[in-house]
Amino acid sequence: MARWLMVLPPVLFAGLAGAFYFGMMNNNPNDMPTAFQDRAAPVVPVTGLAGVAQLTDADLRTGQVTVVNFFATWCPPCRAEHPVLLEMAAAGVRVAGINIMDDDAKAIAYLAEDGNPFFAVATDPQGRNRVEWGVTAPPETFIIRGDGTVALRFIGPLIGTDYENRFKPALAAALAAEVQS
Repeated sequence: MARWLMVLPPVLFAGLAGAFYFGMMNNNPNDMPTAFQDRAAPVVPVTGLAGVAQLTDADLRTGQVTVVNFFATWCPPCRAEHPVLLEMAAAGVRVAGINIMDDDAKAIAYLAEDGNPFFAVATDPQGRNRVEWGVTAPPETFIIRGDGTVALRFIGPLIGTDYENRFKPALAAALAAEVQS
């Protein structure tokens, strides 16, 4: 009996180590599925920023692809991806923002100083609406088809190889489908 007890900890450790290894070797650890994939996007918050166009649910169902970006001024990765959002908007992509768990005055100042890539913005100061979208932390970005259904959920900043290999092709596909319809 004592020998069996001596063997048990190394066997349990090896099994746990193997499970962690296979979990880390997942193709893309940032690729978290969303329950809304190919389903209607959740409702957007009904609050906005003074002096900035208010994002509405109707804005996500206009027949045009919309990129919805959850951001906050206190979020360094959000600031890192900001130039990409500005480039998208300059290229004609409809980019909407949802400012979460932030101070309105800081958000207004941030967009005034760094540029506003958003055609409209909603705010979620308590973070309640982000839960409905399944957003864990900013930045998170959704590609919404023209019919209001979710084409892609992207976790993390819109920079780097994951952005290049996953987000950009998904956006291009959604925009191409928009043109064909």
